[in-house]
Amino acid sequence: MVKFHQQSRLHALLAITMGVLLVAPGAVAAKREAPPVQAASTYPARETHDKEHVTVAAEPFETRAKGEFFRNDYAGHSVLPVRLVIQNDSDATLDLNQARMQFIAADGTKLPAATPDELNRRLFRFTDIKQKRVPGTPITYRPTPVDKKILDDDKDFSFSQVIIPPHSSANGFLFYDVREVDDPPLRGAELYIKMIHSKADGKDAELFAFSVPLNKYLAVADAARDKERAAARAKAEADAAAEEKKADAAAAAAGKKADPAAAPVKPAGTPQP
Repeated sequence: MVKFHQQSRLHALLAITMGVLLVAPGAVAAKREAPPVQAASTYPARETHDKEHVTVAAEPFETRAKGEFFRNDYAGHSVLPVRLVIQNDSDATLDLNQARMQFIAADGTKLPAATPDELNRRLFRFTDIKQKRVPGTPITYRPTPVDKKILDDDKDFSFSQVIIPPHSSANGFLFYDVREVDDPPLRGAELYIKMIHSKADGKDAELFAFSVPLNKYLAVADAARDKERAAARAKAEADAAAEEKKADAAAAAAGKKADPAAAPVKPAGTPQP
């Protein structure tokens, strides 16, 4: 009986250990989260249709530092993530099933948002995929499954909502391949959203297109960078002045100590020891 209980305890311990090993990778994996989203009306790059009570805002994540929460290095592969925020302050439902969301560069180049398949081809080299052979034939091919990190980013961050109820909002990221666009791609560019439909009381009406100028984002971002640089420069100058003052004080103290004239003079007639 004792031996049976010992074996049972051993089996239970092994089962628990295997369970921990199996769930540990998922349990300890760091959760990826984008920066908190704000109300559409607070973003510098936005357009509001007052009569339709709808605001569309865009925020580019054009640097590696800003997009560090993604699983992939989009900025390093000339892929521009843009956060899209649509605020529906109307009493009607917005239908985005037919909506088109284009990045229009300064030279007029129109880019649709990239699909996971397109991002996969952009971020990973086709030649890195091992060849496979069609059974019974000499034909070889390279399968191109979409990388899991791209699929996970798509699931966690992409703009996917197609219905926006009244007095609510939707947000998510669109990804644009800007490798053929003049650098910097944001300068003079816009996010163009069209074919959003408003549905209420059995009526279906297409909203006017939204044109969100990204220069507005750049103006605020440039001003913030200039302010940071000015603050850093002022701090560096203040630190340098403080170090110089400290060095001058130390030099003055050392000079006073080394100057014989500064030593106290004994009165005449003072007996020598």
